[in-house]
Amino acid sequence: MVSAIVCAYSPVGYQALAGLLESGVDVRALYTYRQASDETWFEAPAALAQEKGIPVRMEPNFNDDRVYGEIQKINPDFLFSFYFREMIQARFLAIPKLGAYNLHGSMLPAYRGRAPINWVLVKGEASTGVTLHAMTPKPDDGAIIAQASIPIEWDETALSLTMKAARAGRELIREAIPRLIDGTAPRRDQKTLGPSTYFGGRKPEDSRLLFAMTAQEAFNQVRAVADPWPNAFLREGDKVLKIAWALPSESSCPPGQFKKTGDGILLGFEHGALRLHTLKWEGQTSVRPTDHASWLRLLDIPEARD
Repeated sequence: MVSAIVCAYSPVGYQALAGLLESGVDVRALYTYRQASDETWFEAPAALAQEKGIPVRMEPNFNDDRVYGEIQKINPDFLFSFYFREMIQARFLAIPKLGAYNLHGSMLPAYRGRAPINWVLVKGEASTGVTLHAMTPKPDDGAIIAQASIPIEWDETALSLTMKAARAGRELIREAIPRLIDGTAPRRDQKTLGPSTYFGGRKPEDSRLLFAMTAQEAFNQVRAVADPWPNAFLREGDKVLKIAWALPSESSCPPGQFKKTGDGILLGFEHGALRLHTLKWEGQTSVRPTDHASWLRLLDIPEARD
């Protein structure tokens, strides 16, 4: 039986670890992170590892010399990274006899970098995927071993797309492992597969809604950071209104203005409007947009009237 060290987090990490175990790989240890209080919406890889009797290591700095010495002693056949937050140093990649591999949440070489699932939604893509690739010291670099495409629905959110990626990743790992073990896995150079795009980690300001956006661009922002992510927001001075959910509307509304209608409130953008469904004052729980006048006054944004 071949052995592996796994570095994993997130729902994708949980499902990829499950796929690895279903493939018969002996996972000698899981390196992961403590689940934060705002991350309890998913089952963490540590829960699966503990259930299966796999040693769990919560390391604040994976690239530490002590961790390197631990993995050298284990001398695994594989090292896998499944949505791990740290760039793994080259010296670690040289340890496993059958290679080190990473599972990335896009169809590489497109959307290299951080938060690919959020970014594909922001950019309005119609599809994305998951990619298993050989690891190098560069982010999301190295030969592609296997890929699976994932369609993106018009109202897809980061949560629903993450769960799709998790399921696809589990199946991809199960299919790829036998070929990695017997040496028949294909290896495609990313440079031969089209242009590479890179996106960095998302900053809070990246989720700000601007009235110069089209209504579709604004909707893409909303769904890219819908719950349980921190949500798209409007800022007026030091006041912040988070838009937890909204949908495009065929009704018209001037950009930057709110409009009361018979079935809700519109917020205008370029070339369209969003019908607001769920709002949050920053730091408070979600509210339905029923007390229209109060949050219009708070933001001091003019109200468009019929």
